[in-house]
Amino acid sequence: MTREATETSARTIIGEPEVVEDRGADTDAALTAAAIVADPAWSRLKQAAEAIRPLQVHDGSIVETRYHAEAARQVAVIVDALEHFAPSIPYDEEYLRACAADFRAWVAGGFGVPDFFDALDAFRPAAERRDGAAHLVVFPMYTQNGSPDRLVEAVVCEVIWPEFVAQLEAGEYGNALYLGLRFADFTSGYDTNSAVLFPESVAVTPRVPAGAPAGAPAQLPVFTWGAIFADREAARYRRVVRAAAETTRLELPTDAARLLDDQQLTERTFVMWDMIHDRTHMRGDLPFDPFMIKQRMPFFLYSLEELRCDLTAFREAVALWRAEDTDDVTREHARLVQYAVIFDRIFRFALTGTRVRNYDGLGGQLLFAWMHQRGVLHWTDTRLTIEWEAVPDVVVALSDAINELYWRSIDRPKAAHWLAAYAFLTTTLTPHPASVWARGLPDDVLAGPLKGYTDLVLDDEFPLSMFYEALQKKIAPVIESTSGITGTGSA
Repeated sequence: MTREATETSARTIIGEPEVVEDRGADTDAALTAAAIVADPAWSRLKQAAEAIRPLQVHDGSIVETRYHAEAARQVAVIVDALEHFAPSIPYDEEYLRACAADFRAWVAGGFGVPDFFDALDAFRPAAERRDGAAHLVVFPMYTQNGSPDRLVEAVVCEVIWPEFVAQLEAGEYGNALYLGLRFADFTSGYDTNSAVLFPESVAVTPRVPAGAPAGAPAQLPVFTWGAIFADREAARYRRVVRAAAETTRLELPTDAARLLDDQQLTERTFVMWDMIHDRTHMRGDLPFDPFMIKQRMPFFLYSLEELRCDLTAFREAVALWRAEDTDDVTREHARLVQYAVIFDRIFRFALTGTRVRNYDGLGGQLLFAWMHQRGVLHWTDTRLTIEWEAVPDVVVALSDAINELYWRSIDRPKAAHWLAAYAFLTTTLTPHPASVWARGLPDDVLAGPLKGYTDLVLDDEFPLSMFYEALQKKIAPVIESTSGITGTGSA
């Protein structure tokens, strides 16, 4: 769930699970996240990383040779810390030593574009999915919704992996690459809105696999994990939803109100939601790759894809909540996932970020309008009310409608799919009065390359409604206050 509203943001795509063997590490002897942070070696590592960051340029290199001596001194501090921690985090020892070697190679190569292929290839956190497992992660990388530059980042975190999630993942919701995390400490790139740790953000240079025939293409490491910081998502949710509910005078159901008072309960709820969301990107009746990473397309298509995945998590939560054979713990969290999807989408998502191609914002607007126009959400006498008994079927109906759009698009050309997606949105949302798309694209654009279609999409193709304009003025400061928040800093 990424959540910054920019068209260029990357979202990890999790396909068929890849089996990662247990490497037999002595997990009982491993340091906890709290112990890592308390160790003076962590403070030295973090300070060294912060000292290197201002010396780097966008691609992670250090161009100015006058900075190289200082950078080498700071790298030596990082390398010493990595080697200090390696024996104490046995399941990550191979990674930590490979990371130290990659840092040494960066220095030896004159601080060019960093290549942490070996370290990334050795880092396999999804192989250690148990509650509380700690990781010390250091890479030159960009942080989605944080820094777009590949700077040195360091983060200490621990895994959130409750038993009921492990059972779901072992059954019908298999996703061997996903794991939920909780922050312990981090460098500046994570003192932001970033709530993900994805391998594709790390600075690596593709390589030809060993033993490959002559002329074989260079490849990236096989990605075996994708992590989301559920504690940040939960903390943001609790703060924003509390403010939005107070502002709109929304009376929360008793179980929904529990999420606002219990950080750990909300974290577990988000782990369940995120696990199902992430596996959905490559599942279902899809035109091909619906998210189309690194391909340029109208931002509203990203809106539909992210919303499709969230609504799949919602509908699966409804199914688990209604099933007679669901255990009590899973049923409880399945109900809470429904509240979390709705409230995060219609409150925080809709109003977070700028109005420049805000695809997550648009998804929140669509869900709110869909519920309002189908009579389960009401804004009357300046009070928001929701008819909860009818909500599951109405929201699942939106999921069905998006799935129908995708299914039909298997037989459509790409341009026709784009136009059909826009038409679908305009049945619920009102586009900008100046929209060329709303008036109809001219024939020369329709007959031309797809770039012409994208160029005519307005930055704010679907402006906020009057309801949202008023709500934004009330709670925008609260949303902004959540940058850098963690579970320990939530209200």
